[in-house]
Amino acid sequence: MSSASAALPQPGRTKAFLRLVMIEHSVFALPFAYIAALTAMFQWDKNIHWGRLLLVTICMVGLRTFAMAVNRIIDREIDARNPRTAQRELVTGAMSVKHAWTGALIAVAIFLGSAAALNPLCLALAPVAVIPMVVYPYGKRFTNYPQAILGLAQAMGPVGGWLAITGEWSWDAVILGLAVGIWIGGFDLIYACQDVDTDREIGVMSVPARFGVPAAIWGARVCHALTTALLVWYAAATDAGAFFWFGLLVVAAAFVYEHNIVRPHDLSRLNRAFFSVNGFIGIALFGCALLDLLVRGLTV
Repeated sequence: MSSASAALPQPGRTKAFLRLVMIEHSVFALPFAYIAALTAMFQWDKNIHWGRLLLVTICMVGLRTFAMAVNRIIDREIDARNPRTAQRELVTGAMSVKHAWTGALIAVAIFLGSAAALNPLCLALAPVAVIPMVVYPYGKRFTNYPQAILGLAQAMGPVGGWLAITGEWSWDAVILGLAVGIWIGGFDLIYACQDVDTDREIGVMSVPARFGVPAAIWGARVCHALTTALLVWYAAATDAGAFFWFGLLVVAAAFVYEHNIVRPHDLSRLNRAFFSVNGFIGIALFGCALLDLLVRGLTV
């Protein structure tokens, strides 16, 4: 076998790793980091700083990739016992644990390097951002509320996006971060409902497993009501314009639709709610926020 032939499996491992970390799901968190970063630019000098925006993108994707890889590595034995997740790459052998760890370490190195390139505060806080990403996979082993840990991890995205631009703490970004964290924690409550029977059987802890599917669905509704209220607070705090407020109406309508198609005794459209509706929410609000900032004077 030639050395060139020996190298052929490498692209396969790369594709397997990208499937492992579900790279396309970056769409859930990136738009809100962009909203925070662009709002900070608007308040700073009303110019889009493309270099910093690129570094924000690299940071977000790097940290999320690390988090997903570590999640899959830690959960591989649980995944093997769940029919829904038994085909994941680390269970089937399409990706080895060694290669998953290699990808995870490369991703976190990219994240830390990008944070260092932004400003000293981002670098100083970067290791703090890594902690909940590692703790979250273990959450389902010691608490019925692992979604709270996930929400905390996701809340850091907008805060980091703002810090990347100004190098200074912002409570406005914290409001947006809380909205994102509670939003994602809420729809993860819905997502966890499909595993309730298996979770109870193998001892995985979650709100649906402990309190039942109806309680989890109602919990998600409360989370998304709080998300809407926090987004309204953020809009008021940052003096958002008409297009952003229109975006909030779109988000509220999407939440109503999401909770109309997913009911405690009918989870048949759960994947549509999780993937389609929540992906739409992030992109729609980002589009409205960007348009609002451009109309108000943000310069490309």
